[in-house]
Amino acid sequence: MKVMEEKVHAYKDQISELAHSLPEVVNAYHQFTGECFASGALDAKTKQLIALGIGMFANNEVCTFYHVNEARSKGASEQEIMETIAVAGAVGGGHAMSQGALRVQQAIKQ
Repeated sequence: MKVMEEKVHAYKDQISELAHSLPEVVNAYHQFTGECFASGALDAKTKQLIALGIGMFANNEVCTFYHVNEARSKGASEQEIMETIAVAGAVGGGHAMSQGALRVQQAIKQ
């Protein structure tokens, strides 16, 4: 089993364990995410690509692996996935730059 698959599998195992302690919370979470990722005005592939970009920005390894697989299963090409990563990189860089331009410069001036 690949490292990616092992990590996603471990996450799923731990969610199952959590369901023993907090079944209502886990069930509500699964229902909520199921609704969020269902096709609507945005198709399921686009939603998975968005989730992948957010997972990258948040530096969430399990989400990154999971959403790459989900995006592929919804028909995303390698090019679409890599462009999603580029956008996440731009957002991450923009985040650091905007905070530097605003907060850091304000702190220096005080």
